[in-house]
Amino acid sequence: MSEYELSTQKRKTKSVYVSTVISIALVLLVTGMLGLLLVHAKNLSKYVKENIVLNVIVNDGTSEGDVLSLQKDLEKDPYVLRTEYISKELAAKNLKEDLGEDFVQYLGHNPLLPSLDVYMKENYANTDSIKTFIEKISKNNKIKEVVYQESLIDMINKNVRIIGMIVLAFAVILLIIAVALINNTIRLAIYSQRFLIKSMQLIGATKNFIRKPFITYGIIHGLLGSLIAILLLILTLKFAQQQIPELVFLRNWFEFAVIFLGVILIGILISGLSTYFAVTKYLKAQSNDLYR
Repeated sequence: MSEYELSTQKRKTKSVYVSTVISIALVLLVTGMLGLLLVHAKNLSKYVKENIVLNVIVNDGTSEGDVLSLQKDLEKDPYVLRTEYISKELAAKNLKEDLGEDFVQYLGHNPLLPSLDVYMKENYANTDSIKTFIEKISKNNKIKEVVYQESLIDMINKNVRIIGMIVLAFAVILLIIAVALINNTIRLAIYSQRFLIKSMQLIGATKNFIRKPFITYGIIHGLLGSLIAILLLILTLKFAQQQIPELVFLRNWFEFAVIFLGVILIGILISGLSTYFAVTKYLKAQSNDLYR
């Protein structure tokens, strides 16, 4: 083979490798973005559920010390995430800001009662658990009543379940598509090397000897593609958080790291296995089949 033919073959091989890495990176980018979407959806669900508030109204005449003691008891409950003490004065101030006028001055006294805003843990932010919690704390003679929006809680949990199922189904479908796309990309890359594979086999090279460099390159391509995808994902995250600052509340770098690790593993695993099966196919093929 002449130097020109060798140079042409090298350029062709490099072009195939570059296009393979880019194709893998783009597919993994979409897969990783869906993973981040799942994480953000999960964290948004948790954030919404943990911000459902129960207003525990305290009986009139209860001293502030007793209210604070009640607050400590509630915070020890396994259902409760956190509590906030709303004094009569703070309640009047908040209502004044909402109404836009000083109702205390108009009435001549503050009719509001002190209360505790109770926020439930994610797993207990549902109607059944809340009813159980209310039945338990209502036995305390310091508590007058507990106010919450049952219809809102039911709607939140229903919508969260529906959205979760849709996103999960979409994730499974996209993962299958990603595997198929990467597999086809690898098969096309190996297809361009089919004559080289058969030539090595004809001169006596063993199957494992032939497979090894191709699988090594396949793993490297998967790794490079996944690293490029991760870099693009990080840039996408930063851009999204600049455009929507509220996303910072949903940020969880540990979960993001798990997604990035998953992207790397998917890239390496699929690329390595696809290369193995593609090379094996041409090792088993007859010479005449290479022209089909």
